[in-house]
Amino acid sequence: MYVKGLVTSALMATAGWGCHNDSSGNEGSASGGSGVVSGGATDAAETDNDTPTGDGSSGAGDDTSGDPQATCEAIAPGASPVRRMTRVEYDNTVRDLLGDKTRPGLNFPAEEESLGFNNNADTLVVVPILAEQYQDAAEKLAETAVAEHLPALLGGCNPASLGEATCAEKFVTNFGASVYRRPLVAEETTALLAVFNAGLEQYDFETGIRLVLTTMLQSPAFLYRVEFGAPIDGETAVRKVAPYELASRLSFFLWGSMPDAALFKAAADGKLETKEQVAAQAKRMLADPRARDAVREFHDQWLKLKHIEEVQKDADMFPDFDPAVLTLLRTEAETFIDHVIWDGEGDLNTMLQAPYTFMNAELAKYYGVTGPMTEAFEKVELGPGRASGFLTQGGLMAVLAKANQTSPIHRGKFIRESILCQFIPPPPDNVDITPPEVDPSLPTRERFIEHSADPFCAGCHQLMDPIGFGFEHFDALGKWRDVEAGKPIDATGTILSAKVMGDFDGVDGLSTMLVDSPEVEACMTRQWFRFAYGRGETNADTCILDELGAEFAASGRSIPDLLVAITQTDAFMYRAHEGDSK
Repeated sequence: MYVKGLVTSALMATAGWGCHNDSSGNEGSASGGSGVVSGGATDAAETDNDTPTGDGSSGAGDDTSGDPQATCEAIAPGASPVRRMTRVEYDNTVRDLLGDKTRPGLNFPAEEESLGFNNNADTLVVVPILAEQYQDAAEKLAETAVAEHLPALLGGCNPASLGEATCAEKFVTNFGASVYRRPLVAEETTALLAVFNAGLEQYDFETGIRLVLTTMLQSPAFLYRVEFGAPIDGETAVRKVAPYELASRLSFFLWGSMPDAALFKAAADGKLETKEQVAAQAKRMLADPRARDAVREFHDQWLKLKHIEEVQKDADMFPDFDPAVLTLLRTEAETFIDHVIWDGEGDLNTMLQAPYTFMNAELAKYYGVTGPMTEAFEKVELGPGRASGFLTQGGLMAVLAKANQTSPIHRGKFIRESILCQFIPPPPDNVDITPPEVDPSLPTRERFIEHSADPFCAGCHQLMDPIGFGFEHFDALGKWRDVEAGKPIDATGTILSAKVMGDFDGVDGLSTMLVDSPEVEACMTRQWFRFAYGRGETNADTCILDELGAEFAASGRSIPDLLVAITQTDAFMYRAHEGDSK
């Protein structure tokens, strides 16, 4: 109980570390700490009550006073909320810090989604059960790390020859800088050494180290990205993001994990000061395999790929459906995204229009096409209209369908909200949202005609259904069909209330319109903005979104170039500041 009490006291002490920060944002030199596997450290936030504009625009137009050009020239970083690690970020971080690949975060409660992503700072609260699971995970991780990697944790310090107190202090100072992703302040070091001494006195050296690591892994300095920034001469409302804070911004954005040794060294050496230095690090990091994982995580959420394996289909309607194929459908989608972004053209247009996908023998059999003959996924060119980038892949089509039929509503809503960034309000409480029953004698289009006839439904459904009908060649399993209910498929559709409007035929016709739409281009930057900053955009972000949109267009809509451009914005390099208490 005595040792547990000291762990709690140390956690309380480290929770208030920001109160002891110096005005430079805790800048100092780390002294050589390292993560077990990949290296590590070397030798209060404001909220914005504006809501996302959600209309496919940049949010401009609410304030027409003053000179717009002068407004955009001013540093305006928008809100900078304190951000807690997601489950994926937690697992990635303990992997890179401790070499642990058990993925303890899978046992944590699932994050709540906001604007399509699960890393929105406003929703990442800590409920009591999560606090308990953080404690359990910290205890298990620390026990394993000390049992299996103690010499690495100590950085080669030998307590038998150099003394237990010396090695403990080196561990707290050096490895602690990796855990907290910055040098520790004196109060933190004192509190953690008190925990070590309690464990040493009651048990032994290893117990003391284990208790210190357990404490660190529950600290807000580990679980959160708390930023204070560095003052700028003549500025009171804005601060630069301090170097160690900027290192974490880069690593969690591009890797979903902690900084590596090179990033920590750049922070310690004052080489994360300029946009050019930050861009150089971003480009280096994009060449690392961890960037593929982070980009895949974005698409798993944006394109609902993580829901593919949750799909359930009606056994009576689809007696041959085998849920085992769902893993293959997700692999198809992720392999396609990886190829386009990293090995192919790298641009948004290809993602929307590529006439190919990736399959193995089993998936080709599922689709009923000629394809690979082995278990390996290979690039497969499909016929006209049958492939239009990620829009026609079976996994997405199955997710955007009901258990027993397709859903023009969900498919159209997906285009409106995820591709055009337009908001569709929920139906009134007194409206029956039950989809029409399947009728073997009626195609889907005819069964959904009531939506356009009922005045209570028509207003919203005219925005979704006419788009969703364009996907009707793809059934609820994502398979191509030419006939439904004995009639040829009618895949004609219409886009209304958008900057590019008109009729189209099939998904290939739809994708041609989407590629020509400035709203789709703007939405791509908006979606990455939300994911990168862990919040929705507001009117304060108008200039930044316009800047990103212009650079995205100039790059030929290159996704890797967009990621680098995000690190160059005011929102990434600076943070809003309101008084010393923040």
